Amino acid sequence: MRISIFGLGYVGAVSLACLARDGHDVIGVDIDRSKLDLIMAGKTPVVEEGMVELMAQVAASGKTHVSSDVRQAVHDSEISLVCVGTPSAGNGSQDQSAILRMAHELGQALRDKAEPHVLVLRSTLVPGTVEDVLRPIIEQQSGKKDGEGFFLCFQPEFLREGSSIRDYDHPPLTVVGANHAFGVERLRALFGHLPCKFVHTSVRSAEMMKYCCNNFHALKITFANETARLCDALGVNAFEVMDLVCQDTQLNISRAYLRPGFAFGGSCLPKDLRATTHLAKMRDVEVPMLAGIMPSNRAHLELALNKLLSTGKRKIGFIGLSFKTGTDDLRESPLVTLAEQLIGKGIALSIYDPEVHLARLLGANRHFLEKHLPHIGQMLQADLDSVIDSSEVLVMGSTDPAVCAALQQRCRPDQVVLDLVHIANPAALRARVEGLCW
Repeated sequence: MRISIFGLGYVGAVSLACLARDGHDVIGVDIDRSKLDLIMAGKTPVVEEGMVELMAQVAASGKTHVSSDVRQAVHDSEISLVCVGTPSAGNGSQDQSAILRMAHELGQALRDKAEPHVLVLRSTLVPGTVEDVLRPIIEQQSGKKDGEGFFLCFQPEFLREGSSIRDYDHPPLTVVGANHAFGVERLRALFGHLPCKFVHTSVRSAEMMKYCCNNFHALKITFANETARLCDALGVNAFEVMDLVCQDTQLNISRAYLRPGFAFGGSCLPKDLRATTHLAKMRDVEVPMLAGIMPSNRAHLELALNKLLSTGKRKIGFIGLSFKTGTDDLRESPLVTLAEQLIGKGIALSIYDPEVHLARLLGANRHFLEKHLPHIGQMLQADLDSVIDSSEVLVMGSTDPAVCAALQQRCRPDQVVLDLVHIANPAALRARVEGLCW
């Protein structure tokens, strides 16, 4: 293919070298003349393993060209990869000045181009930037519409400094956010040979995914480092501990727990987090990330409380009370805490949980419930239908299939369902369904 790359920093230069190596004709565009001169001389503008040899190779092949002429580069290519920088501004926001200038220039370049052109944003961009900020500029400057004269895509990159060529050749996956099939298929033709899954998603999801990945990487590094600080104070080998943690690929290094939902609870996570942060405090070890988990969990619970109170309804039914479907464990269940807070606001509650029966509750479980919901006997119903029928708002905290089926059959259009579990088929409910944060 004929490809133009705008911005020859780290991502742009590596992409140029790898695409030219794979046989494509590549035009590199940058406002920095020194970068263009280096590439034409077969030298790399970025320090990166393998780039010295690769850039010399592709320069000699005749597959690379450089230019500072945006219009000519667009007209001489069929796909443009935009890799200009988006650094932090002084207040922490994203400095988009370079990408905004680029959008104006690309739009003007497209104005008199007859052939369809695929524009691929690879710069890290705040979600909403492509569709709400850049697309209007390009459309206004070009006089064309996205999906007609040009096709706008967002494709996050997963290149790590120090191993970028290996990462280019072996990415974890290829993600393309786009609203039109033409751009997706051109990128599939360009990158579909790579040994990974090719995923087409929404533009906003692709934008957010890049931030989520980097935040997750930062989170993992911080978790390992805070663990190491505490291990050091306790005389424990941190490398041995983290190696053991990583050997669990069912729960730790897996998809487990990485699904949006309600606040966590139960008999283990809250108490162990509290014990960990207390232990760190006693040893004068700073663990701000671990210490911030419980406040963040409370904020998630507050979100549910505020959503329920904002309905203005006074009759609320809970479907599910235990911290996890399929158990009667009520210890530190966020649903119990939510119920307790609603009662304090004068809300009339009715509760159904197929696993919770007062007569069978024993020990710490019964003690916890009596402490937090002393009048539970008046609220707990043995019949799900009566809870549904008597409620203006229903809080869905159970994933039990039988319970979900009953809700589908019995709820009414005048009711609101607050979904805390991500109901499988919310459209099947006659009630108005509101997710917690989805």
